[in-house]
Amino acid sequence: MTMSATVPLASRDDLSLAYTPGVARVCEAIAEDEALYPDYTWTSNTVAVVTDGSAVLGLGNIGPKAAMPVMEGKSVLFKQFGGVDSIPICLATQDVEQIVAAVTAMAPSFGGINLEDISAPRCFEIERRLDAALDIPVFHDDQHGTAVVTLAALRNAATLLGRAFADLRVVISGAGAAGVAITKTLIAAGVHGANVIVCDSRGIIHADRAGLGPIKAELAATTNFSGRAGGIAEALIGADVLVGVSGGSIPEEALAGMAPGAIIFALANPTPEVPPALAHRYAAVVATGRSDFPNQINNVLAFPGIFRGALDVRATTITAAMKVAAADAIASIVADDLRPEAIVPSPLDPRVAPAVAAAVAEAAIRDGVARRTAAAAPAEAPQPV
Repeated sequence: MTMSATVPLASRDDLSLAYTPGVARVCEAIAEDEALYPDYTWTSNTVAVVTDGSAVLGLGNIGPKAAMPVMEGKSVLFKQFGGVDSIPICLATQDVEQIVAAVTAMAPSFGGINLEDISAPRCFEIERRLDAALDIPVFHDDQHGTAVVTLAALRNAATLLGRAFADLRVVISGAGAAGVAITKTLIAAGVHGANVIVCDSRGIIHADRAGLGPIKAELAATTNFSGRAGGIAEALIGADVLVGVSGGSIPEEALAGMAPGAIIFALANPTPEVPPALAHRYAAVVATGRSDFPNQINNVLAFPGIFRGALDVRATTITAAMKVAAADAIASIVADDLRPEAIVPSPLDPRVAPAVAAAVAEAAIRDGVARRTAAAAPAEAPQPV
């Protein structure tokens, strides 16, 4: 990864335009009218990729320096698939107050903030507070990128199997960043909360369970209306869908209780909660987070296009409707050629990011969070794959 100039610097005239005295005129114009800021700076196409190194991939809390290669890789993906410039920023603090203060202070340098690999439950408060404080999109990809692609895959799996999406009985194994976001996104997209059960390391989350924190209490209030209790085996009785985002493993006897022709998304990396060979004994459609199995649920299908669309219309935030629109766009790419082993497009499919960007931009305009129309935005074309 590198940075390069977009104008030549070969003569005195070039220097006077790109730097002094040319920049002074731009500074004066922005000082008089801050609305010109994104027109004349890189902020209209630049995102900060921010981490504290507390939950990096499956490696855990390895710290900011060890996290840098992942943030650099994320920046490469932003550019390759969305034409979005980004800067990896690894913070030497895991204190919520310090993270919020640092990102808020640096926000004028960027058009969006992509939070990455920050552990739960701190990630929820950090994103919420930054989203409220800033007038640019704030997006925690471990939550929402995973949720968007999961929604796209589940829509297509339901269509392929002739199931009514709203009536799916869904079990989500894991109540961390991804599990919470997937739950909220599926409900926002139309799955009945009554038919959703979320499990954590202590078992099923339900309203009568003691010791629930604020996030899990909210889950208990919006899911599992029948109050089912027990562990993962009890949760899976009659379930149509299992979404694993917890790590660990789910025993075969628990899978045996699922409804016939089920859907299993075992998304833990590098070791899925259910090995694909075992999952296929009980499920008609199987997905993982790995690239060496069919149906990879990969965040790269979502975040480049989501930010591309948000930046193009200068959105102030990323709404639930924008996330659902992104999922629908991803699903549509393969809608005419659905197969059990192809319910989502390849991460290398060049159609994905432009389709997602267009859908997100339109949703932002509908939701009233866009400051310009997509037609007016000089979107940079993604680099060819």
